[in-house]
Amino acid sequence: MADFLPVLSVALGGALGAVLRHVVAASVTRWLGHGTLGTLAVNASGALIIGGAAGLALGPDGALASDALVWLAGVTGVLGSYTTVSSFSLQTLELVHTGRFSWALANIAASLILCLSLASIGFALVLGVRLAA
Repeated sequence: MADFLPVLSVALGGALGAVLRHVVAASVTRWLGHGTLGTLAVNASGALIIGGAAGLALGPDGALASDALVWLAGVTGVLGSYTTVSSFSLQTLELVHTGRFSWALANIAASLILCLSLASIGFALVLGVRLAA
């Protein structure tokens, strides 16, 4: 049974992440009217959250790293199914194939810059809060 718990943790987290991804992406797309912005919102928020999770795992106490099932459910499961490189890739290719090259480049640049920046910010925020406490 112990061998099944990691798989179950990822599966349950993945189910939650997939639902959250749909809700956030659909809401942003409905609000702003463009599917690539929904995907960008999902990936950017996921980057911020995973940066914070890394800060918890790698910080002075290593709080999150001490519970492997929580990491598997939260990071591998929830964030693994929540964020989406496949949608980003497909939407960028669609922009290229429809001749919207500047939008494709903007999507690539915004995704890389925003997601890497937010992952760094999430990491720094968690470490800063933990170090100040």
